[in-house]
Formats: sequence, structure tokens, C-alpha cells
Amino acid sequence: MSEPAALGAGVTGKLAELAAQMRAAGARVGVDELLVAHRALAAIDPSSRRDSYNALRAVLCSKHSDIPAFDAAFLACFGSGREEEADLLSAELQAAGIALPRMAVPGDEPARQQAIDQRPLPAAWSDVEILREKDFAEYSEAERELARRLILRLAHRRPTRESRRLRRARGRGDTHDLRRTIHASLRFGGEPMERRWREPSRKARPVVLVCDVSGSMQAHARMLLQYMHACVEAKGRVEAFVFGTRLTRVTRELAGRDHDAAMTRATHAAGDMSGGTRIGEALATLNREHGRRIGRGAVVVILSDGWDRGEPQQLADEMARLSRCAHRLVWLNPLKAHEGYEPLTRGMQAALPYVDHFLAGNSIASLEELADLLEGEMS
Repeated sequence: MSEPAALGAGVTGKLAELAAQMRAAGARVGVDELLVAHRALAAIDPSSRRDSYNALRAVLCSKHSDIPAFDAAFLACFGSGREEEADLLSAELQAAGIALPRMAVPGDEPARQQAIDQRPLPAAWSDVEILREKDFAEYSEAERELARRLILRLAHRRPTRESRRLRRARGRGDTHDLRRTIHASLRFGGEPMERRWREPSRKARPVVLVCDVSGSMQAHARMLLQYMHACVEAKGRVEAFVFGTRLTRVTRELAGRDHDAAMTRATHAAGDMSGGTRIGEALATLNREHGRRIGRGAVVVILSDGWDRGEPQQLADEMARLSRCAHRLVWLNPLKAHEGYEPLTRGMQAALPYVDHFLAGNSIASLEELADLLEGEMS
């Protein structure tokens, strides 16, 4: 193991020990918090005990009652900071300074920034940051396992819409709540001193995921299917389909917490994976045979590179029909991530006039962009 990697492993071990001691004391510290802790150490000068303490406390303590547990764990892992323990503190935190990558901090002096840039890269948390931008086609098996946890968080971010059903408003709402106002007046001898309000509630908007599993999408289809499985497992109003030369509904196959079993069921159900592509015919089946499952007002996300062996006019007609039914049409094309890419294929040229949002869909970062879109503009 190289020296920076060994130091990175030491820092990772210390943070894992810190988290374990906090969990033993009743604090809730998971993998996500540990990843953020690595990022926090990379954003500061880890040779400063005070900065390290404040940064780690900020990301590992989710509530005020966690602070005593954190203080005890930090003391056990990094010592009290007294002079006789200076060597221990220096060894651990200086290791973080060498092993962790540096982040640009606004307001840093140029000389300090130059010194930071000369430090060796990376190890530890940087693996997550690199993974976030890395193309799915370049993932190793270990990276797919780590990416799965990141994707699970994204799958819970869904579009919502305003419901006709009203709920209690904490502040001033849109509608006067007469029943609660009368109930509250009993405390004042029947005088309506405090008014109560109601406001519209929100409900999940249906999402339809349609993934191209033909030969040209083989390198990305596995991770996109993982995203679809996570969305289905998140128990929202999600329908999942895959297509090559024909469309297959895989919502039932992707249900269940066992990821490997779900992938196997979906693969067997598809039957035409890694083959040709007929997007127009697949969308025709979606429109005519699964129209009730799509419903009006759904967000339809198509994951495909647009390489199509079918008739462009049929694809354009079916996209037009789908756009009249759906709330929004989103197209994810992994090729869009490449610099200089232009949608010149017949399939993409036929489909794009009916697409509301055209994204890359080749990495965790692009799926985060999709999640932001679903939670923001489409809600």
C-alpha cells in the first residue's frame, strides 16, 4: 500500500472508531454521516485540533443531545490535546492533512492556497466524489456497490402535486378551520380568540421510468436498472419498463429489497436485452397497452441513447401522443455527457421536439440533477 493510501486508511479507521463510540453512546451515526465527515476534514486544515473538532461535531451530531457522546468519543480517539499527547494528535490529524484532498475555501490566502494545491491527492472521501462524476460504464464491481447506497437516497426524491384535500396549517393558511377554531375557543370561555387555518396538502405525482436495454446501452443499463429498482422499492407511485425491440413491464419484477434477485427477475422478464432497438414500437405499446398505468399527470423519464432501428415518423408520433398525456417528458441520454455531443441520430431528432428536459443520465451527478428537477420544477 502506498504511503498516502496507508494514511488515508488510518484516518478512515479513526473516523470509523469515532462513529462506533458515538453509536455505542446512543447517537445515530451512519455511513452517510461518515462520508460527510471525510469531506469536512478535507475542507479544513486538519492539523488544527480546534477546526477538526468543530467540523466533525457539526457533521456527526444531528441533535444537541449527541454532543456529550461526541466529546467523549473525540477525547478517546484523539486525546485531550495536552502537550504530552501532542504526538498522538499530530500523528492522526497530520495524516488527514496528507491523505485527504483539499477543497477550495472562499477567502483563502493565495500563498496558502498554493501550498494546498501542492499536497498529494487523494484517498478516503475523494473516492465518493470521484465516483459521483464517474461514468457508469467505467465502474468496477466495488464502485457499483458503493454507488447503490448513493442511488437509494436519490430514489426517494420524487415530484409532488397539490391535492384537493386540506390539512392543518401551522401558520396562516388559505382556508378558515371552523371546527378547530371553535375547539380552541373553549379555553377562553367560548370567545374565538385564536383562529385556526387549513391549507392544501401535497401528494406524490406518478413517475414512469422507461429504460433502453439494447446493445448500445449495455454499459449504462445496469446502473440505470439499479436506479429503477431503488425507485420502485421506495414505495411511491412508480411504474418501470424496459425495452429493446419490444416493451416489457418490470415493476413487479423490480419490487423487493433483494437487489440481486430483482435484477435477475427483470433480466429474465425482458428477454431481449443487449439486442436491437425499436423505440417507436416500444412507445406505441406503452401508449396503447399501459395508458391507464401512466395516467394523466405523470412524469415520464426515458433512458436511452436514441439509437433506433425503427421508423423516425412512428417515434415522433408516439412521442407526441405521450407528451399530450404526461405532465413532463424527460429524456436521459448518456452520450450527452460527452463534450461536443450533438443529437444527430434519427431517433433523437424525432424525439427531441416533444422532450421537456434533456439530461445526461451517465453518472450519479446526472441522477442528482434529475432528482433536483423532479423535486423542483415538476412539483
